[in-house]
Amino acid sequence: MAEPQRAAGGGIRIAGVSHTYRPPRGRAVLALDHVSLEAGDNEFLALLGPSGCGKSTMLYLIGGFLPIESGVIEVRGKRVTAPGPDRGVVFQHFALFPWKTVRENVLYGLEKQRLPKAERMERAMAFIEKVNLTGFEDAYPAQLSGGMKQRVAIARTLAMDPSVLLMDEPFGALDAQTRRLMQEELLGILARNTKTVVFVTHDVQEAVLLADRVAVMSARPGRIKEIVDVADVGGTADAIRDRRFVEKVDYLWNSVRGEALAAQKGV
Repeated sequence: MAEPQRAAGGGIRIAGVSHTYRPPRGRAVLALDHVSLEAGDNEFLALLGPSGCGKSTMLYLIGGFLPIESGVIEVRGKRVTAPGPDRGVVFQHFALFPWKTVRENVLYGLEKQRLPKAERMERAMAFIEKVNLTGFEDAYPAQLSGGMKQRVAIARTLAMDPSVLLMDEPFGALDAQTRRLMQEELLGILARNTKTVVFVTHDVQEAVLLADRVAVMSARPGRIKEIVDVADVGGTADAIRDRRFVEKVDYLWNSVRGEALAAQKGV
């Protein structure tokens, strides 16, 4: 695949990135093979593919949590070499501090930025309100539902005001009903706080509903099989009933199905 052009307005640029896992025992595993991809400023890009195709690896490379062995990743024109406050991450399993309240969890990152106390508190409360958790500021994670915990995690990340939001199957551990509600919540939050988003998912319908474009990844070693524009069919809760939405979901499922079968066979 040809090297992508620099993303408009900054965004994310990935050019020729490969990554190999080298466990202490056993053989090395090529996880990503010359991946080139870009996400424009304030674009929502979904990474879709079978288990083990390198979706999460790609996300962690963008986040700076893994070394870039070959190729280049840039965020807003700056080369990624380590984690940074310009990239916020939301994980599948919430990663909240169980001994801290909702307010304290959201404040945590802001304290690391050493903002004035009044500003920290104002920003934390604003984002607690944006994720519809007003009234739960003093609750602990054990007192919250799964969806509420994930909203806390999203509020904590957004309060840091990163330009890029990296989401690793953030709704994968939720039941179907809560997952649907959280998808709608996320669309509303991002409408009020535009970000460049890279969203890892196994769920084809979720990808079409949320994303502007969907990058389908091959079975390991992960490569970009194709990129599908879905901006004109998703974006609202009512979209799933539209014929064009169903057609996009069917098309993407057929694209990813072959890769899933290949992954199962180990080819």
